[in-house]
Amino acid sequence: MAEDAILTPYVLSSVESQHPSEVKTVAGRPRSPRAQALSRDAIVRAAVELADQEGLTAVSMRAVAKRLDVEAMSLYNHVRNKDDMLDGMVDLVFGEFHSPVIGADWRDEMRERCRSGRQAMTRHPWAIGLMDSRRNSGFATLMHHDAVIGCLREAGFSLALTGHAFAVLDAYLYGFVVQEQSLAYTGEEDLAELAGQMLEQLPEGQLTHFKEFTIGHALQPGYDFGNEFDMGLELILEGLARRLADHHQHVHD
Repeated sequence: MAEDAILTPYVLSSVESQHPSEVKTVAGRPRSPRAQALSRDAIVRAAVELADQEGLTAVSMRAVAKRLDVEAMSLYNHVRNKDDMLDGMVDLVFGEFHSPVIGADWRDEMRERCRSGRQAMTRHPWAIGLMDSRRNSGFATLMHHDAVIGCLREAGFSLALTGHAFAVLDAYLYGFVVQEQSLAYTGEEDLAELAGQMLEQLPEGQLTHFKEFTIGHALQPGYDFGNEFDMGLELILEGLARRLADHHQHVHD
């Protein structure tokens, strides 16, 4: 290898496949065992763990490299840049969604898909702002979308109705998770304290419907806003089922 060669990450990657012994002593410095064991999957998982713990703003090539105890430049052998790493992070989250089984009951599959998606985005609260923003979707992401479309199409949804169903299910799923993550309280005790302070400040004889709902429902033992998810989801599935039946009736008329 020429002494004056420019050792970019991709040159190193290419050289490694042809002259592995030379790469291990690049610039007179042996590669650490961690660097030799580095992979795209390891980098993406480290980035996800960092985002889970410290938020998406904490994720950088340097921070991920530090977490893996390697030099930042070594990451570029496996990911092109930070955007490529973010693509991988989103792909990992989509991989945690239930992929609908084509040919199975579409309502059961969409229900499980939405429930698992909510769980995944709750584990990774940073992800929701990235889920549909990536221009280079990973294979797990594309496989998931293909499974959703295939399940609906196999159930008899037209292309247009498939698009409507996919859009409304995602809008509900993402919207509910955003609202759930944005609540001003955590748990029953916190809700009771917050609601108590609010009720004390309300004018006498006004906002009676709000007071009735708060006292008669939200402050009752066992209330959990998260339980509203399944109710809303069932309403959507029932509505889609009626639209599907109407579509079939129209086709057969």
